[in-house]
Amino acid sequence: MIEVRDIAKSFGRVRAVRGVSFDVGRGEVAGLLGANGAGKTTTLRMITGFLPPDAGVIRIVGLDMAQQSVEARRRIGYLPESAPAYSEMLARDYLTYRARLFGLDRRAVRARVGHVMDRCGLGPVARRRIGHLSKGFRQRVGLASALLHDPEVLVLDEPTNGLDPAQIRAARELIKELAQDRTVLISSHILPEIELVCDRVIIMAAGRVRADGRVSELLATSDDLARYYVEIRPKADGRGTAGEAAVELVRAIRGVRSARSKGSHGEWAKVTIDAERGAGDLREPIAVAAGRAGALVRELHADKPSLERLFLRIMETEETPGGGENREERR
Repeated sequence: MIEVRDIAKSFGRVRAVRGVSFDVGRGEVAGLLGANGAGKTTTLRMITGFLPPDAGVIRIVGLDMAQQSVEARRRIGYLPESAPAYSEMLARDYLTYRARLFGLDRRAVRARVGHVMDRCGLGPVARRRIGHLSKGFRQRVGLASALLHDPEVLVLDEPTNGLDPAQIRAARELIKELAQDRTVLISSHILPEIELVCDRVIIMAAGRVRADGRVSELLATSDDLARYYVEIRPKADGRGTAGEAAVELVRAIRGVRSARSKGSHGEWAKVTIDAERGAGDLREPIAVAAGRAGALVRELHADKPSLERLFLRIMETEETPGGGENREERR
């Protein structure tokens, strides 16, 4: 449904997007994740036809965005990060106006406006001016506008921006529902939102795609290891020090790549254990080994690989883009 092949875009000497490629299929919700300045917004603007790429090909439902731009854009519903709207218009009147711009006839306009207002929870503010609405309701008006022509592809830039927790939950459910027969591409820098809503994650840094796949797949191939934190001391009838108990504990566990003591606090020793790849959950083996080593466990918790750690590692290893970056490309 969305095909992106080797697209690039520069603004003067700033290379905002550099050879980006990915596909998003029907019924899939893909998250475009990246720090400010990663090139996410520029990529979305090229996909939606607002900016022409300097190089590469974009196809929407098989339509070439460069050669069949009007037809391709008719298949897209686009919600920018700061959804533009006429602040003096009433919410219902604005959506009616937008529906007519999409070429819907009078009967279809009334039906579609009522439908999208119901789906986006805009009934209570239908007769209020958009400029008087809260940021969350303005965002909902923008989402309703993107749905008016029943597009096959939805492109959403920070769709939960400004929503309260209850509205965010409703927005997540709506996006999942919409994706059942559509393609959805969401841009965000909020990791929990991406994990909860998206089937797949595309991580961008410095204008390039650095990772692409399901979260579970990306974490399985990550260099990050599961890490365990243990605090132990010998039992009252045990022998040796807390440090000796820690050494015996580590020796008794299979699947340990490395371990190090973080010092002791009184009779208690703190140990950090890194698991070998594929070792599985070691919490139970650690607890059993501690008992056999004649030690008591006061604390035991796991810090497993996460999307946040993967994202931060990519950001840390990525070179900083060159100077002269304009404000538009810092999103």
